Amino acid sequence: MTLIVALSVSAAAVAVAAAVRSTWSPCGLSMLSTITPLGERGRGRRYRATAWWFVCGAVLGGLCLGACMAALAAAVGALHPSGHGAALVIAVVGCVSAAASDAKVRRLGLPVHRRQVNETWLDQFRPWVYGMGFGWQIGVGLATYITTAGVYLLVVLGSLTGEPAMALALGALFGSVRGLAVFLGRGITTPAALQGFHRRLAAAGPVADGAVIAVELAAAVALAALIGWPAGLGIGAVVLSVAAARRTPRHRRLRQGAGAGAHS
Repeated sequence: MTLIVALSVSAAAVAVAAAVRSTWSPCGLSMLSTITPLGERGRGRRYRATAWWFVCGAVLGGLCLGACMAALAAAVGALHPSGHGAALVIAVVGCVSAAASDAKVRRLGLPVHRRQVNETWLDQFRPWVYGMGFGWQIGVGLATYITTAGVYLLVVLGSLTGEPAMALALGALFGSVRGLAVFLGRGITTPAALQGFHRRLAAAGPVADGAVIAVELAAAVALAALIGWPAGLGIGAVVLSVAAARRTPRHRRLRQGAGAGAHS
């Protein structure tokens, strides 16, 4: 039971962090530029109605993702109780791998699906169609541009809980957070407001990037502690290495830039 609770809590944290971080994907940014009071007014539509259709679609997409995780969770649950130790090891390895991928350690990276929604839908369909259609693609997590390995990690952790209902709920949580992000643009009523909003969003991007890595590393430490203190210390050392590796390239670039300036 302790393992299931730990996996569920870790997966929920990753679901929220990954959904928030995905707001900065090209697709997420496109939605925040498109489904706004300014944009919907220009198309003769009502922003609030379209936004809620978008949220409904995102929740539905999250439930579809959750249904896939639930099927995998049912298979994992069938291995009870012998599969618990292996599940814990896989979860810890998954957390560290996701953090390393997001931190771009030694150019390590999981596959990225570079696909955006078809914005021609805006002129071809009614608001409830493109609202729900865009929302579903955003909420399912794997149908559009993937900017964080946290999405993959969510699938791993949700499946490893061995609880189909929990996996389904985790998918719904991810989709809900992704969908509700559309209301961040509720104050965009003028072109100037749109520009200002995206400047603030760009400034907050690195914070979101660091936050999802921190959540992944924290999950790794918390789950490793269930294995035992030697494993916890080992994972702690790996976590520190990942954190240090993420900072090193930036500092190195700064030093190289300073050196180039001195020689120019």
